[in-house]
Amino acid sequence: MENIYLLMLVALVVLAIADLVVGVSNDAVNFLNSAIGSKAISFKTIMIVASLGIFFGAVFSSGMMEVARKGIFMPGQFYFDEIMIIFMAVMITDILLLDFFNTLGMPTSTTVSIVFELLGAAVVMALIKISASDTQTLSNLAGYINTDKATEIISGIFLSVIIAFTIGALVQWLSRLVFSFEYEKKIKNFGALFGGFCLTAIGYFIFFKGLKGTPYYDSFKDILASQWITVIGVSFVFWTLFSWLFMKIFKKSILIIVIAIGTFGLALAFSGNDLVNFIGVPMAAYHSYEAWVASGQAASTFSMEVLREKVPAEPILLFISGGIMVLTLWFSKKARTVAETEIGLSRQGHGTEKFDPNMLSRAVVAGSTKLADTLRLILPTGTKRKISKSFYKPDDILVGDKSEEQPAFDMIRASINLTVAGVLISIATSYKLPLSTTYVTFMVAMGTSLADKAWGRESAVYRVAGVLNVIGGWFFTAFSAFSAAGILTYIIYLGKGPAIAILLLAAIGLLVRNYVSHKNKSTAKADKSGLKKSESKTVQGIIAESADNISNVVSRSNKIYSDVLTGLAKQDKKKLKKSKKGVDKLEAEIEELRDHIFFFIKSLDETSVRGSSFYIAILGHLTDIAQSLEYISKKSHKHVNNNHKPLKYNQIIDLKEVDDTLSELLTKIDRIFTERNFTEISDIVASKSRMLQSINDKIESQVARTRTEESSPKNTTLYFNLLLETKELMNAIMNLMEEYNSSYKKV
Repeated sequence: MENIYLLMLVALVVLAIADLVVGVSNDAVNFLNSAIGSKAISFKTIMIVASLGIFFGAVFSSGMMEVARKGIFMPGQFYFDEIMIIFMAVMITDILLLDFFNTLGMPTSTTVSIVFELLGAAVVMALIKISASDTQTLSNLAGYINTDKATEIISGIFLSVIIAFTIGALVQWLSRLVFSFEYEKKIKNFGALFGGFCLTAIGYFIFFKGLKGTPYYDSFKDILASQWITVIGVSFVFWTLFSWLFMKIFKKSILIIVIAIGTFGLALAFSGNDLVNFIGVPMAAYHSYEAWVASGQAASTFSMEVLREKVPAEPILLFISGGIMVLTLWFSKKARTVAETEIGLSRQGHGTEKFDPNMLSRAVVAGSTKLADTLRLILPTGTKRKISKSFYKPDDILVGDKSEEQPAFDMIRASINLTVAGVLISIATSYKLPLSTTYVTFMVAMGTSLADKAWGRESAVYRVAGVLNVIGGWFFTAFSAFSAAGILTYIIYLGKGPAIAILLLAAIGLLVRNYVSHKNKSTAKADKSGLKKSESKTVQGIIAESADNISNVVSRSNKIYSDVLTGLAKQDKKKLKKSKKGVDKLEAEIEELRDHIFFFIKSLDETSVRGSSFYIAILGHLTDIAQSLEYISKKSHKHVNNNHKPLKYNQIIDLKEVDDTLSELLTKIDRIFTERNFTEISDIVASKSRMLQSINDKIESQVARTRTEESSPKNTTLYFNLLLETKELMNAIMNLMEEYNSSYKKV
């Protein structure tokens, strides 16, 4: 029987490594986003600074493992066999839950997940013990659980969300009022003071929070506690002088140093304090196993009171953990996906919105807009003029057609994000409030975004929806962590070894599936074969660039149409569903080009403005083509999916003739635009009436068949819908050819 616990311990070690990977992938958003979003320093430098912070934080972490041992439950109430079941259920749940959020690209709290997993597993195990006892009732449950700690965590969630958002918004608003968006001018005068303030706050945060729990903390914790005013005063003078000298000597903004040190500080705090979330449970299991083996007692009778004792740090394990976390930071693509979510929500300029608006986000934006309008009526005109001047954004910030290449926000906001997050976490630590680093850093970033007017009327409803989704995900984390860990605890209790083996295999399968799914999405996102936004500023260039998009749409339309008719003839639902996805992708790319029209027109030369009319007309025709394909694929899939009668042989033959004719036309158009042989477009346009008449003939034939032969209303309706929409598709293609031919001849 001893072997099963050794195998469980080995499994927990493997799970700890996997948990480190998924945990860093999720929490990297906490310390990377401000530096990445502002592009103050190169990405490589950001990664080196963050890696150093992570590694030092992990290696010097020691006193933060107690939460997994005795912070949530009373270890003395459980026996060794029960505690191992709890730990196994917690680790499997944690990996799957964090990986699920990583795949979605949503940041969540690793602290809350591990706490509620421990709570859920311990509650279920306690209920099992109570149900098996003749002397205990449900009222005894409180004796198994550290209810005070759980209450603190829940209250900490609300504190994190509300306080971080409010303080972040207020400090950013005041900072922007002082520096405005043209801060380069004022930073020369006030930069030393601003740098001194930010670096003092971040430095205090590094010592107070980042190094708490390390062997070096005890040597200066009394000074920080009793002489904190003196420490802050001396630090402020030192950092202010340092900032002044840095700007004078190197002729660079002190904000670069603020962002670099702030990134290091948050990475250090994350690693030093959140490491417990990933390896605390396996380490507690290891110490439990050691104590049980040394005792010589049966697993079902050995009390885990030993977990109440403090244990020395394991330097080798901390060193290995730090190395794994650094490697994950460099190579995890999911970390980039999670980071993109927060950067997208806080982006100053325009960009593709990830979230769809919902009823609640619309209500919040509508209410906020009315409140803002009311405040404008109250404020004096002079005050409003001064505020508007400070928040005026130059055109290069407002417009920019390559927003992905521009900083998501400036260095002032990045500095405030890091400073406010550091200060709030430091204060919370001093008062022993259980604030989550994820909640604080995310909500500070959202607050500064709101204050900076990044959430304008164009994007507010999408951004608010995104924030609400993330916050909702946090509460889902607590609920799902508690429930899933409890369920797995009960399954393992019933099934023992076989249940553990099945759950581990299921976990591996889910991890692999999520990895493949994320990889496919990343590949599709990186695919450059789709439609291209026009970057030319001349009419000739616009016409030439549009040829590539036309060739792309025509080629894809040819395949989609043929695949739909083939799937319809063979009753192949899988092929029809794939065609629907292809149409959706095409429509999304065309819609993105239409969303780009504003920036396209803004970027044109005065002499080339007439090119915008051509570009808009081309997009209109491409939209008509996509809409016809969408209708055809949707109706065909619905018919087969509802298990209606298949089309008759003569109907399939007629549609095959239409497909062959259309395929020949589209292949020729694709070749014309690929080879730039535009003189042949006239021949295409000349064939319009003949091709449309061919479809009309088939419609008339079907009318005759309907009166004499047909007996299926669904088949007849589908057949007419396909022919009529194909006619619309041909009209859209011919109109596109006429538009391009006309503009090409003029040029």
